[in-house]
Amino acid sequence: MVNKGQKYSWNLRSLNFLATLTRENKQFAIIGLGRFGRSVAASLHKMGYEVLGVDIDEKLVARAINDSIATHAICLDSTEPNALKEAGIFEFDTVIIAIGNYIQESIITTLNVKEAGVSNVIAKASTEIHGKLLEKVGADRVVFPEYEAGEALAYMLTKPAILDRFDLDPDHSIVEVLIPEEFDGKTITELQLRSLYGLTVLAIAEDDKKFDINPLPNRRLHQGMAMVVLGNNKDIKRLPI
Repeated sequence: MVNKGQKYSWNLRSLNFLATLTRENKQFAIIGLGRFGRSVAASLHKMGYEVLGVDIDEKLVARAINDSIATHAICLDSTEPNALKEAGIFEFDTVIIAIGNYIQESIITTLNVKEAGVSNVIAKASTEIHGKLLEKVGADRVVFPEYEAGEALAYMLTKPAILDRFDLDPDHSIVEVLIPEEFDGKTITELQLRSLYGLTVLAIAEDDKKFDINPLPNRRLHQGMAMVVLGNNKDIKRLPI
């Protein structure tokens, strides 16, 4: 999840399941330390990942260092391939191009890191056309933070039983939801979540301290509990929550 930068301030209230699920020894380079880049850097750094922050603006780099939102932060011109190479950017697992408001620079930077062989490049787009251009030069994923923030907030407001959400791709998510009244007292088998909803139950939480991963089919659910499910967003929306 590189999470989609300030998409919404998701806080897993009942358990740290999603954080545990996504926590690997990965390194992230974030190019562009404006509001979006800072948000992504701070979130990843807080989760314990190694984060390198990059910006051409010395003041933004200094601010990132002073605020300790990244493991390291350096000043360089990301449109220069040699500068990126010398900084070791091409060695990172994931590079996030967070300079969406500067279209030319973001496209050139995306092209630079993809041509250098970075396997996972996520780029911020400011317009639909900008997003299409980023895809053309090789971005593995394009994000529209402002749009996605509004969509996520609307979803949370209309679906208050959803405690947390982690987007795997545009069509699939992992969500933690409160057990609805309709599911109270029934087992996972009786609910037929896979056949009726196309959802897979990953975990069941009884309180904020422990959870049962990959629960047995005869596990009985009750209101007040939470479950973590994986599936298509359209199927998740069909849940009676």
